[in-house]
Amino acid sequence: MPQTVPSAGAPSGASTDAPDGRRLGLVLGALVLPMFVALGAPSVALPEIGRALGVPFGATAWILTAWSLTSALAMPIAGRLIGRWSAFRVLVAGVIALAAGSAVAAVGPTLPIVIVGRLIGGVGAGATVIAVFAAAAALPGRERLRALGMIAAASGTASACGTLLGGAVTTWLGWRAVLAVPVLALPLLALPLLLTASAGRRTFPPTGRDRSSGRFDVLGAAVLSVLAGSLITLLQAHSVGLPGPVTLAVGAAGVIAAVGLWRRVRHTPDGFVPHRLITTRGFMAAGFVGASVFAGYYGVLFIAPSLIEHATGGGALEAGALLVPAAACSVLAGRLVGWAGRFAGWQVLAGLAALTVVGVLVVAVLTGPIPVVVGTALTVCGFAGAQAVLAGLAPELVAAQDADAAQGLLNFMIFLGGGIGPASVAGLSGIVPVPVALAVLAALPLAGLVLTLARRPGARHRDDS
Repeated sequence: MPQTVPSAGAPSGASTDAPDGRRLGLVLGALVLPMFVALGAPSVALPEIGRALGVPFGATAWILTAWSLTSALAMPIAGRLIGRWSAFRVLVAGVIALAAGSAVAAVGPTLPIVIVGRLIGGVGAGATVIAVFAAAAALPGRERLRALGMIAAASGTASACGTLLGGAVTTWLGWRAVLAVPVLALPLLALPLLLTASAGRRTFPPTGRDRSSGRFDVLGAAVLSVLAGSLITLLQAHSVGLPGPVTLAVGAAGVIAAVGLWRRVRHTPDGFVPHRLITTRGFMAAGFVGASVFAGYYGVLFIAPSLIEHATGGGALEAGALLVPAAACSVLAGRLVGWAGRFAGWQVLAGLAALTVVGVLVVAVLTGPIPVVVGTALTVCGFAGAQAVLAGLAPELVAAQDADAAQGLLNFMIFLGGGIGPASVAGLSGIVPVPVALAVLAALPLAGLVLTLARRPGARHRDDS
């Protein structure tokens, strides 16, 4: 991705347009706080939501998976739009959609309407994530790592602290207020403008431009969306009591979408899913690792509050409070990102995947609130660290002109894993005991660990011409 350098003839030590990594990281971290709170907070409120709306607990997993699904689908689109617009414009549009969807979910009288609101909010969340990471990844070397480390710490802390916030708000204000939390992102949009005014320079660095002159590949985006939606729906078919004929229809739609996507990639190499990206060495491996780690984290986060409530006999507030130590561990994620400068990216990813495997298995095998908290903390570190490491690694895997599209597609795979995690646990827990469902879930980050060691995704020679 192009870096901002002093203009020709500029005096030595002159100010450039490149923002300071720590300062930009603080601003971007603050912007993602409400969004990542929205990952953790609703998980604590799910038992209460199920009781209030009169639906089975397994069906409430859609509140988490709907958010992850549309977040994933929005990311490749946002990556393309950044190349045509700018990171800041995409960020503004994302935050508006995030707030609007969250407001709809908060007032929804039935579970389907709540899910619609979460779907809309997820679109905004996906665009926001891509804009934030694109801005950070556009920084040069060490400044990039500083910014990504700050974002990783903020996202992990917000996601984990969201359980306490979710428990407190559910207890004192009700579950609807929990779903409305992302609306707080709207006033935070003033932060980049204030930083620009105080620093006297551009807050968001320029990102790579989309050099393709073709039209937006609507068909490619559509078949990818159908494929992802079908996968998530099938995983939760049992937990929501989906009728057999409907399940078969969803499966058929997924197969047709998969074939359509394969043909689209072959016959439209510069389409929504560029052939040159998915054939780049290490790119798909990196995406699978990120997806498997997020699946492990979000699957645990879905079930952890319910396990704690069952073990302690307490409510949402107690469950949220007990999960707070996991938030402190998320600071380690920022530290792990800093280590990426000393170790190869694949080595850091391998360690994060291993942490996630251990965390899921701790929750699966051991009983009581303390193992649940410890296991959740390990998965928090894996999720927050892996996302930041992969955001920094993406520009090194592909040519500069493909950097924005690569960020979108890579994050699509990561967040799709976030939808797969809760959907898998919810779907399997109605068939097998919860420990068995979690053990099956642990197979995903374990596969990611093996793939990381085998493929070692890392930098390639980039043609910036």
